[in-house]
Amino acid sequence: MKEAVYMKVNHTKQRNYTPLIWGLSILIVAIILATNYIPRDMDGTIAGVSLTFLPLLNAVLNGVTFLLLLGALMMIKKKNIKAHQRLIYAAFGVTLVFFVSYLTYHMMAGSTSFGGEGVITYIYYTILISHIFLAAAVVPLALITLGHGVKMDVAKHKKIARWTMPIWLYVSLTGVIVYILISPYY
Repeated sequence: MKEAVYMKVNHTKQRNYTPLIWGLSILIVAIILATNYIPRDMDGTIAGVSLTFLPLLNAVLNGVTFLLLLGALMMIKKKNIKAHQRLIYAAFGVTLVFFVSYLTYHMMAGSTSFGGEGVITYIYYTILISHIFLAAAVVPLALITLGHGVKMDVAKHKKIARWTMPIWLYVSLTGVIVYILISPYY
């Protein structure tokens, strides 16, 4: 009887989340890309409420995610696994709120063009392009890393987290920087 219980617990821990992770990753990136092709006849309002506050909210959410990830990194370095887990879950929660807010804004209001000139234009587009590509990459990386962490597969979790954490930190920080650079043009 003990063997059956152990096998069931062990089987649950070894569940393969890879197809779900890749399916979610592809869906998330596809939804974000699709917002660029949605015809808009909206004026950036929902029920008379202007959505102009959402880009600032998105920047704040990116900043909060950055701080939560830094906290998670500090906690794991101190070997405080519980605090690390809580901060990572919080970072995922804030990122989910960001995702909904980002999609809402871009589905209703579209994109804003950068109006800067000179060197700042090259800086802006370099940051923006790296942010976009790494944001797409961090989706599956973060989900895979989370999956290994939830399963307590520490070796695999550590191996991929060494890539995921700096990329996610970069994406969160550059999200704030992109907002600061483009905010005068909203």
